[in-house]
Amino acid sequence: MRNRRAAARGRQLIDDARWTAWASRLTLLANAVGRAQAPSTSSADPESLRRALAEVVDVCDRSQVWLALAVLSGRLPDEDTVIEVARGDEFDGGASLVSAIERETTAESAAWLVRVVTGGAVVDVAHTASTDFATGIQRVARETTRRWLATRPATPVAWTTGFQAMRELTALERDRLLDVRAPVDTSATVVTTVVVPWHTTYVLPELAAEPERSTRLRALARFATNRTGVIGFDCVPITSAETTQLGLSAVFAGNLSAVRYFDRVAAISSAAKTEYDGWRATLSAIGVDGPEVGAVVLPVEVDDESTWDVEAAVGRFQVGTLPLVLVVGSHEPRKNHLAVLHAADLLWREGREFSLSFVGGNAWGSDAFVNQLAVAQRAGRPVDTESRLSDARLWAAYALARFTVFPSLNEGFGLPVAESLAVGTPVITSSFGSMLEIAKEGGALVVDPRDDVAIADAMRELLTNDRTLERLREEAAQRPTRTWDQYADEAWAFLADTAADRPGGGAG
Repeated sequence: MRNRRAAARGRQLIDDARWTAWASRLTLLANAVGRAQAPSTSSADPESLRRALAEVVDVCDRSQVWLALAVLSGRLPDEDTVIEVARGDEFDGGASLVSAIERETTAESAAWLVRVVTGGAVVDVAHTASTDFATGIQRVARETTRRWLATRPATPVAWTTGFQAMRELTALERDRLLDVRAPVDTSATVVTTVVVPWHTTYVLPELAAEPERSTRLRALARFATNRTGVIGFDCVPITSAETTQLGLSAVFAGNLSAVRYFDRVAAISSAAKTEYDGWRATLSAIGVDGPEVGAVVLPVEVDDESTWDVEAAVGRFQVGTLPLVLVVGSHEPRKNHLAVLHAADLLWREGREFSLSFVGGNAWGSDAFVNQLAVAQRAGRPVDTESRLSDARLWAAYALARFTVFPSLNEGFGLPVAESLAVGTPVITSSFGSMLEIAKEGGALVVDPRDDVAIADAMRELLTNDRTLERLREEAAQRPTRTWDQYADEAWAFLADTAADRPGGGAG
């Protein structure tokens, strides 16, 4: 009996908290749809809430249903919920909306603050703000978002646990995003403030690979009155599914199910644009136009040489007087490192003298590479790996190398190719896709990455022919430069600049 009374008291407390949250959030909802004042709820019952909502929103308008669910529950609704509620409201005058709000509002979400953001932009950096990784997608997201926040009216957001809603960043996340190394008071109470985008621009500069996140973004992109844009890195999990981690293709397809309702995709290369254009063309089969796809090509900015850790790079990578061949990238199958190892072994067996270093973290599916590397090392070959390297040491390693090798099977951009060439070090890379796109501007030899002998022939050429090497170095030195500032400006112009500015939202 005592337990039942305690449970009843707990339910009452939760209900009280929910009614208090709804009453406060009704004002936010009213302001968001242009009403100066929200109607008051005469009593804490569903009928009172239904009447108040009917005065504020059109309960059959799916965009306003989405907004009402997001604001009052504190959680972004999914596509099915919005459709189900809007259909029910056509017959019951908003009772379905009230039931859904009751169902979707948890004790946790009732305690959150809610902020409706209008005007400017909301920039979703959930994964980037949660990690110190500074390569690949996270590097692009971090470099662009830092610049956007410094020069544009943008609100950076992460997500609540379980990807229920977008929220403001914590102090630690913001410092990590901005690369600020100031101490953060971790003992301070953190109040979660949910962010609901409305009549604004939502920009996603990273990959939203989490299924729950994609599900909620699909509803946001389809129903909410926002302009939506995403940086498109590649479609590798679709076009080269056999080279990706088991299950990634399904997750990525879920991401694309949201992106199909976005307004624009800023592909990071012309090759990536070709992939997204091909995907977009398939959407006509389901009666969806899909987003406009444009190419906003990534930059490569080399750190000032005075910051390079040359002495440490020499100590780490130089093997006597042997020329260094450098391979940068994770060891997943798509990077084709087994082919590089095989080509190197062909040359070592010929008597060619050089050292080979792989720089990049271990990845899924790398067991075969790790095993073959161990075989080469037991045979006395001068080959090794480095999983983590600072930017200062990486730039120095690029400059130290005679040349680099990057025969990937598919890349959205091929950053190690561009980085090596930016330093002035020639590259051997693949004869198609984004890698060929970069190589065309000079400084590289291109090969069929599926032909081990072709890779070995190109390596032999750059190991033995100083003329070819010097010609490629001269070509690399003449390549046009492109900065992160330029990229951030162009990406913003494509994804966000046409959105009309509106007054900012409040909190409640």
